[in-house]
Amino acid sequence: MKILVTGGWGQLGWDCREVFAPRHEVLALDLPNLDITDAASVDGILNLWKPDAIVNCAAYTAVDRAESDVAKAWHVNRDGPALLASRAKAHDLFLLHVSTDYVFDGTRPIPEPYVETDAPNPISTYGKSKLAGEREIEERAPRHAILRTAWLYGAHGYNFLKTILRRAVNDPKKGLRVVNDQYGSPTWSRRLAHQILAVLEADTTGLFHASGEGYGSWFDFASAFLSAMGLDAEVRACTTADYPTPTTRPTNSILENAALKRAGLNQMKDWREDLQAFASRYRDSLLREVAH
Repeated sequence: MKILVTGGWGQLGWDCREVFAPRHEVLALDLPNLDITDAASVDGILNLWKPDAIVNCAAYTAVDRAESDVAKAWHVNRDGPALLASRAKAHDLFLLHVSTDYVFDGTRPIPEPYVETDAPNPISTYGKSKLAGEREIEERAPRHAILRTAWLYGAHGYNFLKTILRRAVNDPKKGLRVVNDQYGSPTWSRRLAHQILAVLEADTTGLFHASGEGYGSWFDFASAFLSAMGLDAEVRACTTADYPTPTTRPTNSILENAALKRAGLNQMKDWREDLQAFASRYRDSLLREVAH
């Protein structure tokens, strides 16, 4: 299979390239070589390379900045997927699109998870624009799969864990304050890449949740990571009210991979197990990165 990965230099795109490459022909592209909102850019790649499937990892993911950069967030997260979907239909391609837990408002009692049949109700610009992208794909691309994920982390790019690690290494005496009243399902980008490949190879269409099994708070996540890294850094719990941000974040971002399990395709593992594997695999490189 020839697979085009958009957003190929982000943390998920990078892992998709590494995971797919041993079994398939992969072309992973990102800005400026491929702009999913530009028809000429997309058409040029599709006509030249002629893939069998597109995996869209490209997105506007700066959640807080989106509140003041609304037009750009909608252009990338809605108009980009709409363009890819229209071209997927025209070329009879399978389109797999990565979406987010932010399509839900997070008001469900914890620990009750959200499943694929629950009605979305996004409360942020990021969430609203991502849901709009889902809708465009559902309307335009006959052969598609949408995978919603949550609390993504990986060895490449920027993410919550790297921020925590940088502070723990460079200013250990200061201590860390991490929110302990928002809950979700942390997801290793490499595990998600394996999940994406399983859906592609099964040629399975539909809407799926694809996040780490189980749940925890951001405080739980940070504490477990620093412990797995062998660092004795002080982590103190705080509330959402103690740490205000421009974006209202869902209190409950817990996703249940119900549709993947029904299809016999679930590749996701307990988030703590994956976090330990991630720390073991990348400990030295992560420490080198944050030291700079």
